[in-house]
Amino acid sequence: MPELASILSAENAVALVTLTAMEIVLGIDNLVFITILCGRLPERDRPRVRTIGLTLAVVMRIVLLLSVSWIMGLTAALTTYRVPFLDPPDAARELTGKSIILLLGGLFLLFKAVKEIHHKMEAGPGDPLSPAPGAPTRTAAAAGVGSMIVQIILLDLVFSIDSVITAVGMVKSIPVMITAVIISISVMIAFAGSLGRFVDRHPAIKMLALSFLVLIGVMLFAEGLGQHVPKGYIYFAMAFALGVEVLNIRAGSRAGKA
Repeated sequence: MPELASILSAENAVALVTLTAMEIVLGIDNLVFITILCGRLPERDRPRVRTIGLTLAVVMRIVLLLSVSWIMGLTAALTTYRVPFLDPPDAARELTGKSIILLLGGLFLLFKAVKEIHHKMEAGPGDPLSPAPGAPTRTAAAAGVGSMIVQIILLDLVFSIDSVITAVGMVKSIPVMITAVIISISVMIAFAGSLGRFVDRHPAIKMLALSFLVLIGVMLFAEGLGQHVPKGYIYFAMAFALGVEVLNIRAGSRAGKA
């Protein structure tokens, strides 16, 4: 039983708590993306698709954790390059498997966030994925759900790669990593419905969340180019903007009661 004792050690317990908190923070952007996408589905389909998306996220992260050697191989340089007008002639950036995934993921997230903003600003009642008056046909609804799940899988892959590499850097025990991932995703599943309803009730929050996704997309693309962006600054800016918007909502609610 020495292996079990080492897993249940105080050091691993502290690592589990720390990593779980980190995974929840890193998973917020994934949850926001899933919530925004599900907002375009009929209300009856949203809880199911949110649960499927987050379940796929935990399965993908566990599979990646069990393939640690492959994950760490993504950080090895495939080739070098330089960005014209930005890098000096003798400078070289490393192109890795991780950077390719981050570049593509950042571009995809930027495309989806901007498209969703355009949809909110311009789309009319005829949008087949919009929960507009007049229920969509069963075929259109099924196609919408299938499309959303494919998009969620693609973004889950991007966020999972980043999350798993962070976990591997923090903790050495695979069981501790898997436990932290399962706990963090379970917390997000528990609060996904409340977050979705809150976002749906407040259009300004939805636009703010889409703006966050644009910011995260830019951050992923910059990291893919080798520019390290401290996530603490990003999350602080997001938390500050969200806090201001919540105060605005409360002030408007009190003014309406007066």
